[in-house]
Amino acid sequence: MRILLIEDDALLADGLARALRHSGYVVDLADNGKLADAMLAENSYELAILDLGLPGLDGTEVLQRLRSRRQPTPVLVLSARLAVEERVRVLDLGADDYVVKPVRLDELEARVRALIRRGQGGAVPDIMLGRLRLDTVGKRAWLDDTALDLNAREWAALAFLTSRVNRIVSKEQLMQALYDWQDDISANAIEKLVSRLRSKLEVAGITIRTVRGLGYYLEKPDDAEA
Repeated sequence: MRILLIEDDALLADGLARALRHSGYVVDLADNGKLADAMLAENSYELAILDLGLPGLDGTEVLQRLRSRRQPTPVLVLSARLAVEERVRVLDLGADDYVVKPVRLDELEARVRALIRRGQGGAVPDIMLGRLRLDTVGKRAWLDDTALDLNAREWAALAFLTSRVNRIVSKEQLMQALYDWQDDISANAIEKLVSRLRSKLEVAGITIRTVRGLGYYLEKPDDAEA
C-alpha cells in the first residue's frame, strides 16, 4: 500500500513516515504543495495525507487540483486549523477525512486503514485463498492454523499478489508497491523476494508463477472458492 505524506514540518513528517513504514506501508514524502501536486499527477497512491499550510501551494489548492483531474485518491487532511468552517470547506472540496493536529498515532493509523478499505470498495478484512488466510487489518497470514513468518515487505508483496489473483504483475509494479522513491532497488531484489515467498507458500500448494518477460502472478488454488 503506497501513501503520499504531504507535510512541510520535517520532524513530524519523519516521525509519521517511520510509523507508517513500520506498519507495512510504502511512504513517499512531499514537503511543499507544488511537489505534492506533481507527484499526485504522475503516480497512483492508495492514500494521500495532506497538510494545509504548505509552502509553494496551499493544501486546499493541491486538493482542488487533484479532484479537478478526477483522481479518486482518498485524502486525509491533517491540519492544525481548528475552525469548524475550515473543516467543512475542505470536506466540501473533496477531502475524505479531516484530523486536527496533534493526533494520537493509533487513531491516525485507524483512519488510514478505514480510508484505504473504503478506497478499495470496502475490502473484507480477511482474504481466504485455499489454505492461505490473510488478515489485512493485522497484516498477518496463516497456512491452515500455522502463522507464516513474513517480514514487512514479504507481507506487502503477498497482499499485493493476492489482491490480483491470476493477474500478471510486473516487476516494476511490485517495486512501486513495495519501495519508496528513495530506495535503490534492483530487479534482482524483487526476484529474491518472490523466491522467498514461493518457498514459504509451496508447502500449501500456493503457487507464484513467473511469466517470462512480463512478471508474476499468484495462481488461484483448485480448492479456493470461486
